[in-house]
Amino acid sequence: MRKIEFGKSGLQVPTIAVGCMRISDMSESEVSAFVDTALQNGANFFDHADIYGGGKSEEVFGKAIKSLNREDLIIQTKCGIRKGQFDFSYDHIVNSVDGSLKRLSTEYIDVLLLHRPDALMEPEEVAKAFDYLKNSGKVRHFGVSNQNSYQMELLQNSMDMPICANQLQFSIMHAPMIQSGINVNMYNESGVNRDGSVLDYCRLNKITIQPWSPMQYGFFEGCFVDNPKFPELNKVLEDIGNKYGVSKTTMAFAWILRHPAKMQPVTGTTNLIRLADCLKASDIQITREEWYEIYCAAGNKLP
Repeated sequence: MRKIEFGKSGLQVPTIAVGCMRISDMSESEVSAFVDTALQNGANFFDHADIYGGGKSEEVFGKAIKSLNREDLIIQTKCGIRKGQFDFSYDHIVNSVDGSLKRLSTEYIDVLLLHRPDALMEPEEVAKAFDYLKNSGKVRHFGVSNQNSYQMELLQNSMDMPICANQLQFSIMHAPMIQSGINVNMYNESGVNRDGSVLDYCRLNKITIQPWSPMQYGFFEGCFVDNPKFPELNKVLEDIGNKYGVSKTTMAFAWILRHPAKMQPVTGTTNLIRLADCLKASDIQITREEWYEIYCAAGNKLP
């Protein structure tokens, strides 16, 4: 699998991250097979969050990897979501990391992301927590999730270490980051800038965008591949996929990877065959014409 530079961290990471949100109900042996499938396909970057499965996703993952060399894995987790609120306070961040370390059965986390923006965030308090976690060896690199340009700018202004990543919803069927850039200064829905030009901001500041739900449309409404609601998109994905000898799933990831921002999409499946299909996209380089054909087949219109 190809590698990309992870923000300004100095880390070289796989072009695709393996999402672990849905592994909480799997057995230890099933998670071991899941991890093995990822590693056999060159993917050693695993994405977690303290709330996934109420902590069970981290726990079963920690048990499944106990026989592996920890240095061969890159583990990312997220914190900041509590019932009925978001919390970027020093105590919550530090306590959340301690809980994740225990559940993951590891002495350190490679990457910690702040999960969703906290309206009451005090940047200096977050920076204090990050400094403690970095200096104590508990966390090596930091990032955010679902933040716009100025939220990152505000936070980075108080941080000594760089924001390495921003995890954002992005797929063929959810592409406002792309649409607003194409429809600049247009009186149409696609021209609305909803995120402060976050795509360009991340590129300028060498922040790796990690698309989540790369196979979904809407907000967890479902998968668009093989969905009868989207016949034109699926036909185009199939036709172009046939040229490369890969599935529609692979093509959905290849479309994201074709963008020059060097994004790192996060898989969401626990099906081993589909997981392998997702990871195959790292070896596919579609053409400019194919990228735009897929974009338009999803219902997007060029001005």
